[in-house]
Amino acid sequence: MEKKVVVALGGNAILSDDASAQAQQEALIKTSKHLVNLVKSDYKLIISHGNGPQVGNLLLQQQAANSEKNPAMPLDTCVAMTQGSIGYWLSNAMANELKAVGIEKEVATIVTQVVVDPKDPAFENPTKPIGPFLTEELAKEEAEKTGAIFKEDAGRGWRKVVASPKPIGIHEAHVINTLVDNGVITISCGGGGIPVVGENLQGVEAVIDKDFASEKLAHLVQADKFIILTGVDYVYINYGKENEQKLTNVSVVELENFAAEGHFAPGSMLPKIEAAIQFAKNNPGKEAIITSLDCLEAISDDESVGTVITL
Repeated sequence: MEKKVVVALGGNAILSDDASAQAQQEALIKTSKHLVNLVKSDYKLIISHGNGPQVGNLLLQQQAANSEKNPAMPLDTCVAMTQGSIGYWLSNAMANELKAVGIEKEVATIVTQVVVDPKDPAFENPTKPIGPFLTEELAKEEAEKTGAIFKEDAGRGWRKVVASPKPIGIHEAHVINTLVDNGVITISCGGGGIPVVGENLQGVEAVIDKDFASEKLAHLVQADKFIILTGVDYVYINYGKENEQKLTNVSVVELENFAAEGHFAPGSMLPKIEAAIQFAKNNPGKEAIITSLDCLEAISDDESVGTVITL
């Protein structure tokens, strides 16, 4: 019997030093070869992905071309645009790889709206930097002109910051689940999804963390596994130190204790840890896995790879 698996792919795995469309497509061709291994193992595959580098570059392009006759697109629209471009590249790569290995399955990309609470405290304290670095003088001018909030970023200049609210729903969850139940590989929740609020799904200027949106998706479609891909095969405590220790099978309580001790960097591994914990708590008996792309081939019901988190 096929089981559902949600795989969260990082935006940095798609774009490295070369931001061209060709380079990103080539990266996704390599990625698809790993993802197809899950299809070979009879998993119903649901792919989500990040878009941090891509949407950042798009915002720079929009800003550079901004004029009265050709105004820059807002952030929620830029998220939608990168969902479309990355989804196109990835669905194309997946379709070609499936054909190459003799598997007849369709692939569909869903432009996904993720519902957030307009009263989320994140809107009162924007923290997510986006767009170009500015001098303090230019940042103040932009703030006065647009009402946007700018903060100094690691000594490199001033950047616009936006809210990063937690997802509370996924508008297209039923559509995604229907496709998956009918054997269609789906690509959705790109870049954490387009943040929307209210019954009319009004887009807002915010960025949703890809791992939290992917966890919400995995829960709503009742996935059997939730896999978060990162640059290492395992999660480590005391990372980079002499007493470094990799984690294989770990409980929610153990992982929460390690997080409280400060083992995981905010903005890097910590969101992945928190999303994995949330999935395990919301879905007793099911497992979240944090590992690298190269380990996907070995994932099965009989063999554990990466860091496996259970309740």
